[in-house]
Formats: sequence, C-alpha cells, structure tokens
Amino acid sequence: MRRLLTLIAAICCLTLTGQAAERDSLTVSLITCWPGPEIYELEGHEALRIRSSEGTDSVWNYGLFDFSEPNFVYRFVKGQTDYKLGAYPFAWFMPSYMAQNRQVVEQELALTQDEAHRLREILRHKALPQNARYRYKYLTDNCATRLLVNLDSAAGSPISYPDTVAFGTYRNAMRFYHANYPWYQFGIDLALGAGIDRKISARDEMFAPVRLAELAQGAKFADGRDLVRQNRVLFEGADAKLPPTKWWAGPLLWSWVVLAISLVVCMIDLRRGKMFRLWYSLWFLLTGVAGLLVTFLVVISSHEATSPNVLILWLNPIGLLLAAGLWWRKLAVAEIILAGINALATGLLLLVWAFQAQSANPAFFPLMAVSVVLSITVIILERRLPSKKPAPARKRNQPRRKR
Repeated sequence: MRRLLTLIAAICCLTLTGQAAERDSLTVSLITCWPGPEIYELEGHEALRIRSSEGTDSVWNYGLFDFSEPNFVYRFVKGQTDYKLGAYPFAWFMPSYMAQNRQVVEQELALTQDEAHRLREILRHKALPQNARYRYKYLTDNCATRLLVNLDSAAGSPISYPDTVAFGTYRNAMRFYHANYPWYQFGIDLALGAGIDRKISARDEMFAPVRLAELAQGAKFADGRDLVRQNRVLFEGADAKLPPTKWWAGPLLWSWVVLAISLVVCMIDLRRGKMFRLWYSLWFLLTGVAGLLVTFLVVISSHEATSPNVLILWLNPIGLLLAAGLWWRKLAVAEIILAGINALATGLLLLVWAFQAQSANPAFFPLMAVSVVLSITVIILERRLPSKKPAPARKRNQPRRKR
C-alpha cells in the first residue's frame, strides 16, 4: 500500500512538473503615456502590457469609456461615470499616442512567473463582461490606482513605494499638471471643495500616472526585490500639452478687469442716483447659474470632494433672484433683503477665508468683491429710487377739459 501511494505521488509530481514546463513564460510591464492636449489627458495614462512566450502581446487598459452612452454628460456631472477594463493587442494601443506625439515609457516589472500568471488571471476575471465596468473616480479609482491594487494582489502583499510626497494635496497635484490650463483649473477650484485639500501620501499621489511611473522606480516587493527590472522608451515623443496660456488671457487678470469695471459702474450710478441694471443683472445671472451648478454638486452629485464646498456661500441660486428682481420695482424690498444676504455671506467668506481649510483660486477674490460691491450698491440705490405708483384711474363720467 505504501509503495502504491509513493508511486501515485511520484506520478503527480511528474505531471505537475510537466504542466509547469508547458506553462508559457510571461513578461509584465507598466506602460505610462505622458500627458496629452485634452483635459482628460493632463495627468497621462497608465496600462499594463503582458507578453507571452507563446507570442501574444496584449495591453490591459482601465481607461475605456464611451461618449455615446445615454446621458453621458449628466452622469459625468452627477459622478456616475462608468469606465471599463479592456484587453486587446498592444499593436492597437500605440498608434493613437504616437499620433499625438506623446512620450510612451515601458517599465518591465520583476514579477516571478507565479506572480505574473496570478496577475493575468486576476485581469482575465475582471475583464469579463459582467465585471469590466467600474464607477470611475478621478482621484481614487482610475486607470492608475486600479493597477496598483491588482499588482498588490498578484504579489500577495502590498508593494512598498517611496514615501516621498511631492504635492501634499490633491489640489496641488492637479495645479501642477494643469499649469498650462488656468481656466480648467479655475473650473476645478470652483467645483471641488475642501476634500481635495486634505493631506495625502505619496501613494495617493499616484492617481496621476506620471507620478506612478516616478515612484515605481524606487518601489520594492515585500521580500526586497525591486519592482522595476528595466526601463524602455517605446516612443520618444515631445511635450504634447498645449502651450502655456498667456498671462493676459488667464482668469486672474480678467477677474480684476471685471472688478474695476464694476467699481466704475457703481461710482457713476451712486453719483447720478440711477442704476445701470443691465450690468448688475448680467453679473447676478452669471453667479446664479454658477450657483446652480455648485449647489447641484454639493447636494446631489456623488462626485468625490464636491462637498463640503464653502463657495456655496458666494455662488448659489440667490443670484438668479437678484438678476430677475432688478427689473420689477414692486420687488424692491425683497431685492434689498436678498442683496443684503448676498453681501453679508460673500463678505464674511472673504474675511474668514484664511482661517478655513479650502484653498481658493486667486481669481476668486476679485470676483467675490464684485458681488459684495454690486450688492451694496443695489441696496443703496433701491432705497433711494422712488417706487412707481400706478396713475389714478379716470372716472367714467368725468368730462374732458377742452383746450
């Protein structure tokens, strides 16, 4: 009986050895694509490349999405954008980045064959149609962060990355990558609140693929092995981002221009005792529309870091009521009350900004001052202007005076 068991064990060992020998050899690499000109390309892109000794060469890409999906824009604003993991030949991956002249770098990883095969099985499972879609989050769940999680799973324990913090907060990181796009950063600072101003670790900074590639160079497995075996530049490319925005075309200068115009308009109106309603209503209309968006993001959207956002004290739907009320003298009292609330809330926000956590775009402060100045001027002028009383009705039997 013992001899029989020994013979069975030997046969099993030979079988497993033969299977291991027949197993294809895998080479796994991180593929980092440097930033491109489009807004969603400013942090770059990350994917995995897996080459097999059998001749297959595939890319595993978590960055697939479809603009043509129903209600794509609404779902994006609401924070319900879904991306997908897809696998396809690597030869299909490169041309679009080469056409944009974007640098592409390959970092070959020092995975053991067991780890490489485990990673491929993980990706195969997650690429199944029922598993491929995921709820995309710009900062915490994207094409780069998903790969970090998969690599940890394949390695059996977390990979250690250098704890070298470059930016300190998500907002600082975004400002670095968006430096040539000040209007885009203006919108980011408008829409996202204090959540992106909290302190983050170096690993958190790897939401940006370029930052992931930098830190991967010094990363190690739990047993001390280097994560990266070697580097290759697959396509040299160049800086594919748009050139820096001229200083005179950025939001900061134009915010001061709007403030200067508003001060001139207010001084003229106060001297003549008459309101140039078009300027006031246009400004309050703009802040009201922006306020609808900020309110939507704070109250309804599930986007990360849109709430809390202290800018809601300045940008809220009150602006729409102010814009409409300026054209009806019957609403003068309500207009004065709303303008007072607007001036008080925005003025307090300006005063206490330095003592709260949320960081502001420098262009916000002149624009907040515009709201305060215009609101105060509305209060003064609405109190001065006489209310229009309807003309008395003429009696039916009253004779007309002859000339």
